[in-house]
Amino acid sequence: MRPHCAQRRHRQALLKPSSTSARSGSDNQLLIQVLTPTAKSPLLALAKRIADAGCNLSESRVSTIGTEISLMLLANGTWDALAKLETALTKLARDESLRLVHYRTSPRENSSHLLPYLVEVVAADRPGIVARIVEFFSQHGISVEQLNSTRYHAMQTGAEMFQAQFTIGIPAEIHIAALRDDFLELCDGLNLDAIMDPVKF
Repeated sequence: MRPHCAQRRHRQALLKPSSTSARSGSDNQLLIQVLTPTAKSPLLALAKRIADAGCNLSESRVSTIGTEISLMLLANGTWDALAKLETALTKLARDESLRLVHYRTSPRENSSHLLPYLVEVVAADRPGIVARIVEFFSQHGISVEQLNSTRYHAMQTGAEMFQAQFTIGIPAEIHIAALRDDFLELCDGLNLDAIMDPVKF
């Protein structure tokens, strides 16, 4: 084999994804984020494009916030399948009612050392509740994995209320009973009704 031919093939191999990477769907992921008016939900269109590209929908989050709907989807597949999906999403993003962002991402690192707990909080609505709770978790090295919160009027009195659900990851070395005591003491000081329980699957 001529030396220059070998060098050219070596360069081409570096530019292309390896066959191992191309076959391994779990190593190739695309995160898709969309915000659009509720009446024009693109969930079906996105699900079809993911399937048509030969990709799998591995995770999804859909929520209505105000008059908008927010979608966060994680697709995985081969390198070529994700490239096909990216092309389809670029065409879909031309719809002016969509705010669509997509980008490649990597599989999440193993988090088996984190214990999943659910925290629920109810209180009379006022500014700063979420900030104070998140600050508490941050100070203890605890990650907030999911957060859902809403304001509503109490049916009996009409009072403005606040409710939030946090899914948190507690490092295994933290003493749970002591953490719960500290958290409930914080909530008592803020006049919040709260619970902290392990997530049950």
